[in-house]
Amino acid sequence: MSDQAVDYHPMWAELGLDLPMHDALLEAVGGMYGATFMTQNNRPEGTGYLDFVMGEVHGLRIKELHDFRKAGGKVVGTYCLYVPEELIRAAGAWSIGICAGAEWAYDQVEQILPRNTCALIKSMMGFKLGKVCPYLEEADLLIGETTCDGKKKAYEELGKLQNLYVMELPQMKRAKDVAFWRSELVDLIAKLEELTGNTITAESLKASIREVNDKRRALQRVNAARAAVPTPISGLDSLLAVQVAFYDDVPRFTKMMNTLADELEKRVADGIGVAPKGAKRVLITGTPMALPNWKLHQIVETAGGVVVGEEMCTGSRYFEKLVDEGGATIEDMLDDLAAKYLDINCACFTPNDGRLDDVVRMARELNADGVIDYSLQFCGTYQIESTAVQKTVRDAGLPVLSIDTDYSAEDVGQLSTRVEAFLEML
Repeated sequence: MSDQAVDYHPMWAELGLDLPMHDALLEAVGGMYGATFMTQNNRPEGTGYLDFVMGEVHGLRIKELHDFRKAGGKVVGTYCLYVPEELIRAAGAWSIGICAGAEWAYDQVEQILPRNTCALIKSMMGFKLGKVCPYLEEADLLIGETTCDGKKKAYEELGKLQNLYVMELPQMKRAKDVAFWRSELVDLIAKLEELTGNTITAESLKASIREVNDKRRALQRVNAARAAVPTPISGLDSLLAVQVAFYDDVPRFTKMMNTLADELEKRVADGIGVAPKGAKRVLITGTPMALPNWKLHQIVETAGGVVVGEEMCTGSRYFEKLVDEGGATIEDMLDDLAAKYLDINCACFTPNDGRLDDVVRMARELNADGVIDYSLQFCGTYQIESTAVQKTVRDAGLPVLSIDTDYSAEDVGQLSTRVEAFLEML
């Protein structure tokens, strides 16, 4: 991370952060970022924007949110892809993804939640209890969703600490489930209008759908370039781009990602890559990797492989499908939003054959040599679905490695040995 030219401590104090602990967190993440990203070779120049954003991750971006709220704006924090950013922006609010990718304040969390709760949920609670996440403190409203029982029950506890609204996500994709999900979007509109004092109009919703689709299109361009041999961008930088997409300013991020995509397409034409042509290419599928969880990508790419795609919520599921832009009325656009968002293939759904198809399709499109199926420990939905993923990938003639881990560094040595052996086998 870059050195901060501005002292943001007064702003952080105003937000009620635990300043000594927050300083310790920034120092730890900054050191991790430098060791992980700044040691890479031949990075595209466009990744400098991501370095800048991360250097100001709790600085300039928080000040933008802070100033927006002081001017009367509202900030909405979300924990999942199923919460439509389009509706939040159409109401005149800003949407931010809430950080939950590092171990923090687990001693406090385990007084509320069981020890054998998945790292994503424990981190979600730890950042709040530890008072180290300014994004949480800037949020006027948090929106949760019932994607798993652990999150659903943890939201009950989180809701005692902050203004929180939970959307009920159906677990199947029948016509009546789509209709129910659409009704949840209608209820969300009422909640957002109450929060902001603004009315969502057909004009504001149509504009926000186009704006968020443009962000997805930019990420589609970045990730399409990864199919080239050699790939022009590392898996680490590609993952980081999606992680940043959750909380950066939308028009600015879209512009910078299109600039990066221009550079990557030029690199592909010139045959410039970040790894040798013989580097083994890996597709990762599974549990989302929230900022700053870069562990598995770093292990793969340090071992000489290259990650060419992510079939996960911090990957293709975030950007690969667009909302239909043809709707003229709010009713039409709600139909389009409901259809798009319920078409995300999270492991909470049953059946979930679409995800299995996506893994094989992406592996072939991205010229992957093998697949790593990644699950966080105690994430029952992804751990159980791992059986079907492994069988589907093997039946397609591709090698697969299954990994269960958490956010700690304790198993890095063991995982490195397993990944190195997998790459050698490829």
